Amino acid sequence: MLSLAIAVLPFAFITSITPGPNNIMVTASAANFGYRRTMPHMLGVTFGYPVMLILVGAGLGQVLVTHPVIHGTLKYAGAALLLYFAWRIARGGRQAESGAAGRPLTFVQGALFQWINVKAWLMTLGIVATYTSVGGDVVAEIFVIAAVFVATCYPSLTIWALFGAAIGRMLTSDRALAIFNWSMAALLVLSLVPVMV
Repeated sequence: MLSLAIAVLPFAFITSITPGPNNIMVTASAANFGYRRTMPHMLGVTFGYPVMLILVGAGLGQVLVTHPVIHGTLKYAGAALLLYFAWRIARGGRQAESGAAGRPLTFVQGALFQWINVKAWLMTLGIVATYTSVGGDVVAEIFVIAAVFVATCYPSLTIWALFGAAIGRMLTSDRALAIFNWSMAALLVLSLVPVMV
């Protein structure tokens, strides 16, 4: 299983650190609320994605393939939730900190977001198809892959959060922060285009 972990490590790191909805949301959160207040969101992603990976690897993915209505419902519900998160990012910032829009995502919200994150689904399907062996101990392999993602995800998110926190310190006016937030929200909405078209 060590050889599997070594083989998966570059893939896990590259997919964790490249831009996607999680990294955009963490960057925006850290810019608005700082690194420390963004940590629960980051931990939710770090542990939520491997749980998704394990469940899909254990057979949930087959349910979605055989029941396209469930898949379609998840797709549109996920898109709606992603638009809601984009709206929260756009309206976030120092002026809104006392209201609901002024709170970073929680651990649970970060974990549950993985189920509607298009990048997470593409990664999961690719990983299960590529890194598990035919006739092997698929469950054990999935757990090893999930452990590698736990090890790579948080450090990758930390880079994005530190970047966001640095940007947040440079955005001294509320107007500049609002422009940044609307830009991050637009990027999040744009991440839906390939899936919905």
